[in-house]
Amino acid sequence: MDVREVVLLGSTGSIGTQTLDVVSRNRDRFAITALSAAGSRIDLLAQQVRDFSPKVVALPTSEAADALRKALGTDCPELSVGPDASTELAAADCDVVLNAITGAAGLRPTMATLARGTTLALANKESLVIGGRLVTSAAAPGQLVAVDSEHSAFAQALRAGRADEVRRLILTASGGPFRGRTADQLRDVTVAQALAHPNWSMGRVITINSSTLVNKGLELLEAHLLYDVALEDITVVVHPQSIVHSMVEYVDGSTIAQASPPDMRLPIGLALTWPDRLPDVAAPCSWTDPTSWTFEPLDNETFPAVDLARAAGAAAGTAPAVYNAANEAAVDAFCEGRIGFLDITATVRIVLDEHLAQTVDVKSTPGAAWIADGDLSIQAVLAADSWGRRRAEAITRKESE
Repeated sequence: MDVREVVLLGSTGSIGTQTLDVVSRNRDRFAITALSAAGSRIDLLAQQVRDFSPKVVALPTSEAADALRKALGTDCPELSVGPDASTELAAADCDVVLNAITGAAGLRPTMATLARGTTLALANKESLVIGGRLVTSAAAPGQLVAVDSEHSAFAQALRAGRADEVRRLILTASGGPFRGRTADQLRDVTVAQALAHPNWSMGRVITINSSTLVNKGLELLEAHLLYDVALEDITVVVHPQSIVHSMVEYVDGSTIAQASPPDMRLPIGLALTWPDRLPDVAAPCSWTDPTSWTFEPLDNETFPAVDLARAAGAAAGTAPAVYNAANEAAVDAFCEGRIGFLDITATVRIVLDEHLAQTVDVKSTPGAAWIADGDLSIQAVLAADSWGRRRAEAITRKESE
């Protein structure tokens, strides 16, 4: 059995650490050839280097590189240092690149992996969402493999029929910690409450996104792009137990669901070996204990983030980049106490509306005006991302005055 060489980008985050757990249990199947990290958890990164012996480690700053050299001494591997270090690793010779970088910073590594022709296991949904058709047009058939549990579920359920037999995708959402609450009940939500997800253990941004349902909006756009299904043919349904990870409905009325306990190691393992399955990655559902699964419609009035994502996706071009960027800046403002919980999606709406209104001189304010798919470029996407963050930051600082 061949050993798959894996480059892991974002090794010290939630997905990165769980990926290494999968690899550690299957050392006869995988070898970690390179790691990249943001540099905020040097002690953990140093331990990962000791455990997996990568040939190269990428870090964004010389300060982080010096700290890793100090931690590892003579055992420090080759270091690639600088803002483009992860992108350089993504273009390395390997079998799989797993991109678990957070946010828009994952776009250039995604594009570099696709250009190299390497299989891309994509946990960095933001790069697909903001890159849109730039990313999908750069990917060869079968090159792009989803790591998100919902999109892994779609990939598995789509094996049950032909593309022309699919009626719709049904994207499940846990509903987060505030399922069932009204907008009035959410006005005084604290950061700690928003970070208390009932089913999943994730990083700060994705956990807050799950509480606002922005994460489901991003996943809606990801599904639309990955599987070329129209936005109107993707339904979001709340499933509090997080056991059914998503479903595909076919034209004959049959619905195929993928079910498993909430454990990201399962979709990670599948992404690393796709289209094959890795034995015993996670515990299956128990069928000997009483259980019930429930489904309910999404409350779009209280949680408008999914509808905002649909609007951004319908506009396409740079709109999804602004949706994502404005949200990330608003999440930072919420966590810093500058705005309330409901102000997160309110800020996203304001910034997205301004972007689509096209009332700003593009030359004087790069990234402010919407650019359509036909004129899209990496530079245009990143300019829109930068403008969206700056505009949301300005709005949230004004709100806190």
